[in-house]
Amino acid sequence: MDPLLSFAQSKQDEIVAFLREMVECESPSDNPAAVDRFMDLFASRVADIAKVKTFAGGRFGRTLRCEFQLPGKKKSGQILALGHGDTVWPVGTLKSMPFRQADGRLWGPGVLDMKAGLAFFVYAMRGLRELDLAVRDKVVLQIVPDEEVGSEVSRPLTEDIARKSRFVMVLEPGTGLAGKLKTARKGVGDYTVTVRGVASHAGVDFTAGASAIVEIARQIERIATFTDLERGLTVNPGVISGGSRSNVVAELASVEVDIRIARLRDQARLEKLFRGLKPVDKRCSIEVTGGLNRPPMERTKAIAGLFRHARKLAHEMGVEIEESSTGGGSDGNFTAGAGIPTLDGLGGVGEGAHANHESILVDRIADRTALMAKLVANAPEFR
Repeated sequence: MDPLLSFAQSKQDEIVAFLREMVECESPSDNPAAVDRFMDLFASRVADIAKVKTFAGGRFGRTLRCEFQLPGKKKSGQILALGHGDTVWPVGTLKSMPFRQADGRLWGPGVLDMKAGLAFFVYAMRGLRELDLAVRDKVVLQIVPDEEVGSEVSRPLTEDIARKSRFVMVLEPGTGLAGKLKTARKGVGDYTVTVRGVASHAGVDFTAGASAIVEIARQIERIATFTDLERGLTVNPGVISGGSRSNVVAELASVEVDIRIARLRDQARLEKLFRGLKPVDKRCSIEVTGGLNRPPMERTKAIAGLFRHARKLAHEMGVEIEESSTGGGSDGNFTAGAGIPTLDGLGGVGEGAHANHESILVDRIADRTALMAKLVANAPEFR
């Protein structure tokens, strides 16, 4: 048996116990004190094998950066692993979704997205140390506090350290119950379109008004036509607001729109379409704000090569893995957008992210942990 796989299997109970600790340390994005408690917990559990540094998070929790002390003499480059400590679940969720092991799975808030990936990576590094496998690169794990809400504060830190790295391993969960790795992600953004009309009494002075609600409805019809499924471009008007009372011609209305693009070159086209919106009723005015906040992770030659390398390493353990693309974003979008080869979806295998059946498969803990270790110990060359 592969020695790293054997190590991971022997440590599976410890991995589960560590993961339980992390899941039971609830850490929603909008609660910086809770996120900081999680970061402190994680830092204390890796202090024996890593140098830990923290960065202030402003209105979010702190970012944690761990440099692992691994076998091997001079380190010639750097490998970056990325994760996040924040979840979508509010403090108190454990009362209705307690951590539990049942039906071949581990269940609980954040167990899949993405505390499992963090637990696996720590034990991957412990495996390299215990087996004294030389690593030629410096290995850094960065855990951010705000990924679930757009990585507003942590993005510059992520892009900066990515540019100093040869490649990036993103510890987000794999795709589906097969745990497919992710070699492409859509870019993500949002626009808010606001219409200002002219208020008037709907009964006494109807014609003096210019309804912002009627105008925003016309604009939504136009915005919906921006979707181009053949190009992997989707535009979703998701939230509408406006008006004050039914007997008042509405002065103000707005729509929040989610956008997803598969290729960066579509960004300019979409921007032009949004900024080019014109009112049908000339008495109304339109304001457009927002744009792309995560560039797409496009499947480059280097990313494809990184996946093939990972597939070969997995095959050596008797595990077959596939690749996938997804419409969801991660911090891997930033690193790939910066031109750094990035392999995403290396974390837990399961289902139910952001849902009350969030869970991971217990029998995929060991091979996922071993694969992370093998990628670090057998880092590919990029030319």
